[in-house]
Amino acid sequence: MNHSLHSADRSTHLKIVAVALIAGIAVTAFGIATRANVDYSQTASHVVKAGKLVTMTSSSDSMVR
Repeated sequence: MNHSLHSADRSTHLKIVAVALIAGIAVTAFGIATRANVDYSQTASHVVKAGKLVTMTSSSDSMVR
């Protein structure tokens, strides 16, 4: 058994690529399946209205130049 990718033969490389491809497809399918079950409908209860206008005349923050 080869423990290095440099000395591995062609079939070993093919197995690694196949496993990586299957894992990538599984992760993508899981992400699409979980996103499809989310309800994105909005109602009026989620609306945030602006409050009173605030004017800042002075600040105690130091200016960095």
